[in-house]
Amino acid sequence: MRASFRVTVACLVSAFLLRVLSPATADDGGLRERIKDENGARTDVWVYNDIPSAMAQAKKENKPLFVTFRCVPCKACAAFDADVASGNERVREFARKNFIPVRQVEMKDVDLSLFEFDHDLNWAAMFVNADGVVYARYGTQSAEGPDAYNSIDGLLTTMQRVLKLHAAYPGNIDELRGKHGSKQPGLTALDLPGMRNAEKLEQETTRSNCVHCHMIHDAGHFQAQEAGTFSKDQLWKFPLPDTVGLKIDRNDGLKISEVVAGSPAAAAGLKSGSEVRKLNGQRIVSIADMQWVLHKLPNTATSLNIELADETKHSVKLPAAWKEYDISWRGSMWSVSPRLRVWSPILAFDRRKELGIPDSDTALEVKWINRDADGGRAAIESGLRQNDVIVAVAGQPLRDVNNQQFNAHIKLNYKVGDELPLTVLRDGQRKELRIRLVE
Repeated sequence: MRASFRVTVACLVSAFLLRVLSPATADDGGLRERIKDENGARTDVWVYNDIPSAMAQAKKENKPLFVTFRCVPCKACAAFDADVASGNERVREFARKNFIPVRQVEMKDVDLSLFEFDHDLNWAAMFVNADGVVYARYGTQSAEGPDAYNSIDGLLTTMQRVLKLHAAYPGNIDELRGKHGSKQPGLTALDLPGMRNAEKLEQETTRSNCVHCHMIHDAGHFQAQEAGTFSKDQLWKFPLPDTVGLKIDRNDGLKISEVVAGSPAAAAGLKSGSEVRKLNGQRIVSIADMQWVLHKLPNTATSLNIELADETKHSVKLPAAWKEYDISWRGSMWSVSPRLRVWSPILAFDRRKELGIPDSDTALEVKWINRDADGGRAAIESGLRQNDVIVAVAGQPLRDVNNQQFNAHIKLNYKVGDELPLTVLRDGQRKELRIRLVE
């Protein structure tokens, strides 16, 4: 009797473990431990780093995939990632009931022709049908910070809209076609010609051997620069709707909270309080969806067709260079030449005061110069020293500029072979330097 009871209990436990663990691919080959993914513990909810098995499950259950992409070693977006992955009960239960949720923590084998999104993000989500049709993207970042646009309410609102699209599919296929990328099917990060250190990266994944999302953009930059085809227009990736004059409610994702006076959107007659339904024929459910449409447009004079929820239509005329915005937060910016190889954070206010720097000005203190790189060695040879305080570029005082924006300015206004004119303070004395840009 006792033996029979033990067998029954064992069977029940095994059945429970299979039911709870197998949908989430509990056997991850040790990946979770190697990359120290503390937020990946909820194996009862998330398929872990296994999109193919999730696709098969989604097809079987007729549910959309909810794939989150998270660069675990990166600190940015860590709080939001924790909330989505394990902290917020509303997200967990809604995802478990209505989606096949996937936590993807490496990009090595991901099909880039399907999962094409802003790879400079540290956290992103895509909603996909089992047949590969893209329903939506979620996840937005800007110079304001990694989580300025992401919220649990905003994510849940997007998820609810995705379910409506899924319920209407395939009758709505025409307004979804443009959401799919156009790259070669099956293309992965390690197939990219510009991917550096591919042999090392294809080895077993660890925290120090991970294909970070931004490296996909890096590979494109390297390839274009080496081929001599690089254009600064490649830097204006996934612009916010702000670039056309539309500020969107960040929790709602569709409602226009403000139309910027004098902008192309204002000229087209758009008003605050309206709700966006389509951009260039694509059904929109989030700000990231809007960015996808804008990303595909050229940086030349063009037009954007907007359909609102009340079915009114507006044609927004965009001028040349309309895409340009502050890209200094982007990790892939660092792969673009010229590379100065200098880290110079903002000098503290009291130190600026001591040096007599006006309150209206910023100053950057040279904390580190990379002596192992050509750019760093050239900076030293040109006279730059650690602890120098940079106060002007080409005679113009620095104002509201941080290290990232300083480097972005160099990349946008100079090229390899140029000299960068810097004014620095050293031991209280002003010095004029001309830094050779060599890489």
